[in-house]
Amino acid sequence: MKTFLGVVHILLCLALTGVILLQQRKEGGFSGIFGGGTQADMGASQWQRFTGLTKLTVILTAVFMVTSVVLVLA
Repeated sequence: MKTFLGVVHILLCLALTGVILLQQRKEGGFSGIFGGGTQADMGASQWQRFTGLTKLTVILTAVFMVTSVVLVLA
């Protein structure tokens, strides 16, 4: 079981690295780095404004953290 989780964890690492490298860079300067935006950005919820790659990154990161904790406890 631990070997299987290790293999899944390594595959998640590779997938997460690939998805992060595929994303486009934000051109917002310091405001983009620290999450700043304009009042026009506040109309929609944050999740709706995410691109597909960003949503996939969030999901893969959450699964990566779960597998990390399970591997430590197993």
